[in-house]
Amino acid sequence: MLKLHQIFFLNFLVIFLGTLLISSLVAYLSIKTTTIDDNKLQLQKQISLLQMQLPFVKNLDTFVSDVHKATDLRVTIIDDSGLVLAESNKDKTKMDNHRGRPEVMDSAVHEYGFIIRYSDTIKTDFLYLAKKLSFEGKPVFLRLSVSLKSVMEEFYTLWFRLALVFSIFVLISLIMAYKLSKKIRHDISQLTQYLREISDKNYKAIIKPEYFSEFLYIALTLKNLAKKLNNRDKQKRKYTARLRLINKQRNDILSAISHEFKNPIASIQGYAETLVDDPNTSEKIRIRFLDKIMQNSKKITTMIDRLSLSVKLENEDLSIKPSSFDLCELSQEVIMNLGKKYKDREIHFAGESYMLNADKTMIETVLINLIDNAMKYSQEDVTVSIIDHKLMVLDKGMGIAESELDKITSKFYRVQKNTWDNSMGLGLAIVTYVLRLHDSTLIIESKEGEGSIFAFDLESMKK
Repeated sequence: MLKLHQIFFLNFLVIFLGTLLISSLVAYLSIKTTTIDDNKLQLQKQISLLQMQLPFVKNLDTFVSDVHKATDLRVTIIDDSGLVLAESNKDKTKMDNHRGRPEVMDSAVHEYGFIIRYSDTIKTDFLYLAKKLSFEGKPVFLRLSVSLKSVMEEFYTLWFRLALVFSIFVLISLIMAYKLSKKIRHDISQLTQYLREISDKNYKAIIKPEYFSEFLYIALTLKNLAKKLNNRDKQKRKYTARLRLINKQRNDILSAISHEFKNPIASIQGYAETLVDDPNTSEKIRIRFLDKIMQNSKKITTMIDRLSLSVKLENEDLSIKPSSFDLCELSQEVIMNLGKKYKDREIHFAGESYMLNADKTMIETVLINLIDNAMKYSQEDVTVSIIDHKLMVLDKGMGIAESELDKITSKFYRVQKNTWDNSMGLGLAIVTYVLRLHDSTLIIESKEGEGSIFAFDLESMKK
């Protein structure tokens, strides 16, 4: 395992070598580009000067030799067919036809032909620049070339300087990394000793880092943690008790669901077994039993739908789909439908047209749950009214104890625990979720033995 100063040094070394490599590459490309541009410009100037001298030249071989001696440039003159007429650095009789050379071909089309070509003989790059001229009335190509060896020489010089500077930095970094790691090791040893004291429950132990305030912060954090360890068992007991409560609530919910489904399923099973065991049952009894089976099936379906709706609302899987409708008309429709269920009871309505912009299906669910609850938990008539931007459902039933008012909107909670119905204690929970989606709240007022009022505000939904 590497020590701290070795890790620091390796990190510094990687950074410095990477920087050196990138700097060298950028420097090389910059030097090469600058040198090529400068040489191209110089060669263009030389060609312009030689172009002015060319009409007065008597001997091309002597001309190119003199230019080479004066400028140290390689000079080549080529005729239109590619034959080398004069060459300053080689024997022209042994040279290949130059018509296919790129710089010659480009100069036939453009003002100048330009290329950089590597020389296997000299092992360096050469810059070639050619221009099409006229000599003694015939087209010729004047080509100059210069070595780019200076590019690498300048690059090596710069690279050596950079390497020297970076080497000094690496050495300094190594020394700094070693000193830094020594200080860190000292503070870590202080921290380790403090942890030993804490493990021995010496919570009064003191640590004094000498170099890094970060270690002091760690020490203070550990000290606070040590204080909390004393309360760990107590917190653990509370957590265990909470888990037991959650498990109990879950079991209660499962028990409630099981109980609510048990009665209708048992009823369906009983009627079905009777029909199967007694094939001679009269048609009248048979129809009555099948009707009972259908009723209990509908109750189970209703309970499943309510449970599914409750879960979706609680998990926010449903979104409202607002539309414009008359709450007065919707209330009367709900009252008429529930009137078929409670044929011996009256549901009174008071109110005028009240336009809402809300999810009609969800608001209908709210009305059904509130009115149906009022009918189930009272023996008297129920009144539904729209007054002062509120919809109210009034019953004169047994009322609700004050201690239960905060509980009745919870899932699976019912005031009459021994009475079976198909609500499963979900009705008011669903109402609460739906109203919350519409930025409204359920208002409950109740007195035991006198009755209850369930209401909700309409202003947030008013069109």
